[in-house]
Amino acid sequence: MLQRTRISFIATALLTALLLSNGSARAQTDMKGQRIFFSGHSFHYFMPPILADLAKKADIKDHMQVGLSSIGGSRVHQHWNAAGGKNKARESLSAGTLDVFTMAPIYLPDDGIENFVKLGVEKNPKMRIFVQENWLPWDHYEPAFKAPKEKVDHNAPTSESLRKMHEPYFKSIDEHVAALNMKYKTNAVRVAPVGQAVIKLREAIIAGKAPGLKEQNDLFTDAIGHARPPLQALVAYCYYVSIYEKSPAGLPIPAVLAKANEAAKLNRFLQEIAFDAVTSHPLSGVKVEKLPAK
Repeated sequence: MLQRTRISFIATALLTALLLSNGSARAQTDMKGQRIFFSGHSFHYFMPPILADLAKKADIKDHMQVGLSSIGGSRVHQHWNAAGGKNKARESLSAGTLDVFTMAPIYLPDDGIENFVKLGVEKNPKMRIFVQENWLPWDHYEPAFKAPKEKVDHNAPTSESLRKMHEPYFKSIDEHVAALNMKYKTNAVRVAPVGQAVIKLREAIIAGKAPGLKEQNDLFTDAIGHARPPLQALVAYCYYVSIYEKSPAGLPIPAVLAKANEAAKLNRFLQEIAFDAVTSHPLSGVKVEKLPAK
């Protein structure tokens, strides 16, 4: 265990150094539209059209969704093995023309992550691969991915319990991403810290500081935790910051939030939370000094 921790620390330090040298310059310049293939489950596949809306509002030219592999409740290896391996995700990576590939593991181990990473960096070493850290299904840490026997109450968790229950999941993904970057001598593999942003938003709701949101359950449609529009917008903003390495401050209200309570204030608040979550994560690849003034 000590040896594994030491390896993880070295890997994280190495990746952080690479990101600081390569990522910060990109963050200060305008980004061209990215060619993106999305893959994931229902905590992820609602996001691409919202991201496209944000890119259009930001006047980012040539933002392109090359493809989408959407499988409910999926592990990454299911996307890798879809259609017997003859699928658009593999084809797009093999072509070497993608700028970004996304995936959303539930729990580890999941050999699909490394399979996609190996193929992607081999065909295009300059591309970026985002591994989403989710919010936990049913508000509990259960690597077997089974629903709890007791009734789920999304309003019950405290700030402390939210962070405690997510800690082992976040740690497992962070260590895996750092290890993959070290193994393949790259900084292509990044964390999309969506789950951390969700915790920040839920903490704000608990504290009564989230515009238009009265309780944590305002974020979810069901017990497992599928996203309502405010949470969908937050996820999209996390990807906007991660992929385009820009602050979303000042972007108009996206269509998904058009009917939200206190939409303008909530939109700005979600922008701030997403920016903070992404720029504060050491494996996101985004290093920006501060959020621009309103």
